[in-house]
Amino acid sequence: MFNSIFNEATNGIDLVTVSICSLVSIVLGFLIAIVYKKTEKGSKYFLTSITIMPLIVQTIIMLVNGNLGMAVAISGSFSLIRFRSIAGRSKEIITVFLAMTIGVATGMGYVFFAVFITIIALLLIFLINMSNIFEQTEEKILKITIPENLDYTDMFDDIFKKYLDKVSLEQVKTVNMGSLFDLSYNVSLKKNINEKEFIDEIRIRNGNLKVMLSHPIENELL
Repeated sequence: MFNSIFNEATNGIDLVTVSICSLVSIVLGFLIAIVYKKTEKGSKYFLTSITIMPLIVQTIIMLVNGNLGMAVAISGSFSLIRFRSIAGRSKEIITVFLAMTIGVATGMGYVFFAVFITIIALLLIFLINMSNIFEQTEEKILKITIPENLDYTDMFDDIFKKYLDKVSLEQVKTVNMGSLFDLSYNVSLKKNINEKEFIDEIRIRNGNLKVMLSHPIENELL
């Protein structure tokens, strides 16, 4: 069942087998893009790329099939993941890997294997997304600027206790010729708290200097 259709074809790679592989690549790429859109917000350009990527990788593999350069081509194809790893999130990178894997499988004629793996992967994504198995308190980055004459070690402790489940001071940096401190915290906010009230209380304490609350950038693969 999982044998390559190229091995079963009497004339090797012909128009029919190429058409079958191409159709499977396009359909599976489209399914991956649809599932990603349902479980995560994605741009039109990213979803279009995911849809077309299996077909492109399949074409590359077909062009070098049977040559010693095949291994080099596969390595080169997977190294393209770097263009997403700079600003991409882990789920985007995994989606790109899945699309490229499908392209490699269809490019070698393993269409049933490609369909099987896609179904398993998409079902797993759906199940994890719908369940709370990996749910945890969302972490954010809190940056506060204070005058250099204030002791930052415990000046916000009462506010943090009121609004945060977890807080850790990650970085202290002097700015403006040493007249100011920039404090960077990793924080987890309590549920149903008012972020504006939280920030307003910090502004009162730090003399209305800069306060920033943001999401961390995911650059990790897992």
